[in-house]
Amino acid sequence: MALSECVKKLISFYGEPFSSKLGINLASVKSEEVFKWFMASILFGARISESIATNTYRKFEEYGVMTPEKVLETGWDGLVQILDEGGYVRYDFKTATKLLEVMKNLLTNYSDLNTLHDKASNPRDLEQRLMKLGKGIGPVTVNIFLRELRGRWSKADPLPEKIVMLVAYNLGFTEAFGMSEEERSIALLDLKNLWNNAKIDDKTFVDFEAALVRYGKDYCNKGRCSKCELINYCKKGR
Repeated sequence: MALSECVKKLISFYGEPFSSKLGINLASVKSEEVFKWFMASILFGARISESIATNTYRKFEEYGVMTPEKVLETGWDGLVQILDEGGYVRYDFKTATKLLEVMKNLLTNYSDLNTLHDKASNPRDLEQRLMKLGKGIGPVTVNIFLRELRGRWSKADPLPEKIVMLVAYNLGFTEAFGMSEEERSIALLDLKNLWNNAKIDDKTFVDFEAALVRYGKDYCNKGRCSKCELINYCKKGR
C-alpha cells in the first residue's frame, strides 16, 4: 500500500511527460509529432539546463524548423543563429553540425523516424539505428527520445537511465541498483509491475517514468532531502 501511495504522490507532483509540456502529441504517432520530439530530445541530451533546452526548442518552432528538410534548408549558419537565440551558446557549433549530419542520414536511409522504427528488429536494434544516424546521437539522447514513445512504438522499450535507477532504489521500487543491463532490466520489470498494480486512471507508464526523472533531477541529484515531499517514503528518511 505504501508503495502505491508513493507512486500516486509522485505522479501528482511530477507526472507530466516532457513532450506533453512542449505541446507535442506523441500519442498520435504522426511522423511530424515524432520528429518534433526527436528534435527536442537532441536538445535535452546535452549537459544544459531544461529551461535553455526548452527555450531553444521554442525558437526552432518560432522559425518553423520542424522537419528534417527544413533543418537542412536552414543550413549551418541559420541553425547556429537559432541555437544562440535560444541560449544554447555553449553547444551551438557542435549541435548545428550534428543536426545537419543526422537529418541527411535520416532522409537518405529512412525518409522518416516511423520508417526507422518499422525497420528495426527489436528494441536494442532500434536504439542502435538511432545512434547510427550521427556521432552526436548517444545513449542519453536515445533514452530521452524512446522512453516517451514507450507503449506508442512497439519496439520503444529503453532500459532505465541512471537517475531513474537511483530514484527507484531510494523509494523502494526496486532492489536493483547497478547499471549493468541485467540490473536495469530487473528494475524496469519491477517498475512496470508496480505501475500495473498502482492502477492510476488516465495516466500511463510514460507519465510514471517522467515523474521519476523530474523528481530525481529536483531532489536526488541535488541532495535536497530535507525539502523533499517524499522523504518519508525514501530509504534515506526511514
